[in-house]
Amino acid sequence: MKARLFSIADFIKLESSSAIILLIMAMFALIAANSGLSEVYYGFLETNIRIGIGSFEISKAAVLWINDGLMAIFFFLVGLEIKREVLTGELSNWKQASLPIFAAIGGMALPALAFFYFNADSPETLKAWAIPMATDIAFALGILSLLGKRVPIAIKIFLLAIAIIDDIGAIIVIAIFYTSELSVNALTLSMLGFALAVTLNRTGVKVIAPYLLVGIFMWACVLKSGVHATLAGVLVAFTIPIDEGDQSFFNRIEHGLHPWVAFLVLPLFAFANAGVNLSGITLNSILTPLPLGIIAGLLIGKQIGVVGMSWIAVLSGIAKRPKGMGWVHIWGVACLTGVGFTMSLFIGSLVFDSVQMMNYVRLGVLTGSLLSGILGYSILRTISLKKAIASGKIEN
Repeated sequence: MKARLFSIADFIKLESSSAIILLIMAMFALIAANSGLSEVYYGFLETNIRIGIGSFEISKAAVLWINDGLMAIFFFLVGLEIKREVLTGELSNWKQASLPIFAAIGGMALPALAFFYFNADSPETLKAWAIPMATDIAFALGILSLLGKRVPIAIKIFLLAIAIIDDIGAIIVIAIFYTSELSVNALTLSMLGFALAVTLNRTGVKVIAPYLLVGIFMWACVLKSGVHATLAGVLVAFTIPIDEGDQSFFNRIEHGLHPWVAFLVLPLFAFANAGVNLSGITLNSILTPLPLGIIAGLLIGKQIGVVGMSWIAVLSGIAKRPKGMGWVHIWGVACLTGVGFTMSLFIGSLVFDSVQMMNYVRLGVLTGSLLSGILGYSILRTISLKKAIASGKIEN
């Protein structure tokens, strides 16, 4: 019996389920960080783990193994999703891709500008401008799934496309702006590994072991090079052969990896990074430049950017709104793109080493994401109820 292709519907369903687990783990982290378990919680995160062969050694705290190591698997999956959508999916032609591309550009630029507005006089925090640019696919689609079939599939695909383009932007930003001093030797070795992976692709190798070995080698080299190690996952993903067929090598890898990322990697990341210590946190804390800039970017910048650029694209004739998707739907989706969580926290961890500064980042990300999610859900639920009443499916 032939295996079924990994479809948009499968992706949405899995990400929706993952959102529940993410929320539970984030809540556990908040409870642990603000209870008698705090010593155990932080002790776990700070546990040093060393791996070495000969003179080569990698020694990091557990939280960094999660952020640098496990998240490389997440970025590998992101790379697969990007490749699939660009070559065969919703971003494979200009007609389909034009509107989400413009929406995503606006959804990245305006949050950064909003953050800059509140942090222009704070050089210490200004470098965190990319934090509110991100969109969490799992949480955003999870919130959308609460509306069930009342939301047209075109809206779900629109949100998914924006989030994937958002990920491309985040990858580029991390590579360019959040790279420390470069080790040319380590970077050269990583590029040799990438060349080997490309060779595996060109020679038609469709066995996971060689790509896995090359990927581990690249990850270690990129980690030592100064470029963030998770980008190795993206590069390896781009070399995985993609072809048509129900049992293609590419589809098997993507389908098999999704549950591990959705139910292990991302929940562990949420647990390790969502623990805000609320002691001493007041309203004035939220109104300080760093969290306020993140909240403004996620809650306001995303809405203005996504809706504004979509409107410009449609008005100019560059793009068209999908059938059944009105401007209120686009507004609701724009709010949901303000649910930053995973990627926003990840970028924050690249910017700041200080526990206090990361607490401010977590405060801003969690607040901005929560408000954006509630607003987006409320807008889309209201319009879906109005349509149901107008069609006679629900009595007024």
